[in-house]
Amino acid sequence: MAKTTLTTSSGAPVSEDNNSISVGQRGPLTYDNHYLFEKLAHFNRERIPERVVHARGTGAYGSFTLSKSLSDFSIASFLQTPGDKTEVFLRFSTVGGGQDSSDYARDPRGFAVKFYTDQGNFDLVGNNTPVFFLNDPIKFPDFVHSQKKDPRTNLPNPAKMFEFWANHPQSLHQMTILMSDRGIPYSLRHMHGFGSHTLSFWNKAGERFWVKWHFKTDQGIKTLTEEEAVKMSPFGAQQDLVESIDKGDFPSWTVKVQIMPEAEARSYSVNPFDLTKVWSHKDYPLIEIGKLELNRNVDNYFAETEQAAFAPSNLVPGIGASPDKMLQARLLAYQDAHRYRVGANVNQIPVNAPRCPVQHYQRDGAFAGMCPAHGGELATNNQGAGINFYPNDQIHQGEPAPDAQFTAPPMPVLEDAWIGHHDQSDEDYFSQAGDLYRLMSDHQKQQLVSNIVGGLSMATESVQARMVEQFTKADADYGSRVSSALKA
Repeated sequence: MAKTTLTTSSGAPVSEDNNSISVGQRGPLTYDNHYLFEKLAHFNRERIPERVVHARGTGAYGSFTLSKSLSDFSIASFLQTPGDKTEVFLRFSTVGGGQDSSDYARDPRGFAVKFYTDQGNFDLVGNNTPVFFLNDPIKFPDFVHSQKKDPRTNLPNPAKMFEFWANHPQSLHQMTILMSDRGIPYSLRHMHGFGSHTLSFWNKAGERFWVKWHFKTDQGIKTLTEEEAVKMSPFGAQQDLVESIDKGDFPSWTVKVQIMPEAEARSYSVNPFDLTKVWSHKDYPLIEIGKLELNRNVDNYFAETEQAAFAPSNLVPGIGASPDKMLQARLLAYQDAHRYRVGANVNQIPVNAPRCPVQHYQRDGAFAGMCPAHGGELATNNQGAGINFYPNDQIHQGEPAPDAQFTAPPMPVLEDAWIGHHDQSDEDYFSQAGDLYRLMSDHQKQQLVSNIVGGLSMATESVQARMVEQFTKADADYGSRVSSALKA
């Protein structure tokens, strides 16, 4: 085998990589240790800013195979022909903890899927729960602060978590899921995934439909109790996924959607764009549309999983947003976070690069043309000598131009509306949490109450009273059990 010579980052051969240049064996280093300085300078910059949420992640590649055409509902190219396969990258994560947290924290799990379609990347950014703690994004920074470490002690503080929840009944549904037996998945393979947000489809006739995505694990649901979780390796979930894929035991999820005609949103029993609520499966049954399988691990964790960037604004023709307020804010916030964390050219990194031609007039910025992205020539070399503004006189010679055939139908206004701060405190945040509680077995109810009281007992009497009031509004037995356990 031919010898491979070690080089500097600029390609110059390196003659020595075990000993720095020094004045004698015991003397100080000299200033011409440029290779040493290069290694240390790069080492100091190896980390990019940690994600504020979803920091601890695990990712893998795979495919989505369509089994049912959705052509009646969407013009999305990858949803037309049964049997078509679309490459995907899926990143799992814990939400609240940093990169130093455990895989087995009681925490929602991020479930973000990047579909590399032939008309651009579609990112479905969700969790392993169908709802979330909030329906108004103005409270998101406050919520996350309450779930993070205490600013004085740098330790988790359950009392602060419950203080936030006590003041925001909109969190009750998601908090009930989090404190239930499903709050700690046994593995990333043994949990469902949900798009959570309401998105929209539109078809070639310009008709719009509201849609929710569901990914049902084919491995079955498996969970851990608090006592079981503390015995697990903090890296156990990541290890389980990597080893399963390496040995050919590819995890899969059955993909389903709920579809609501546009007009029915006006009269539905709950606000269909409220992220704290679900749509009844009786009203809008799950429609099976395909299979998602993970079958290839990353080659380099940092380059792929850590630099992977998902954003709800990564939409494709036939799939759009909705009046979901949390989604509306995330259309801005996610891309903004990635540009800060990774850079303006985040979509040129291979894991984020589209698998179709990329043709636009965006130029420059750090690392422009940093890699031969999958989109072809214009994705490299900062798009070369191509013209960098629109409109221009070279449109008929192949320069890119907009195409009206991909125009989305206008977003409907669903009510007589006025601009202002609209209070949502009178919404019913209790019925669906109560419905969920009543579905639980007695053993599951006992786990739920025990998990709640473990943290709620550390809160003030005022917080405890407000939380018990919320539980009671959801279900009298729910409130009674928590109250009794607190007194005990």
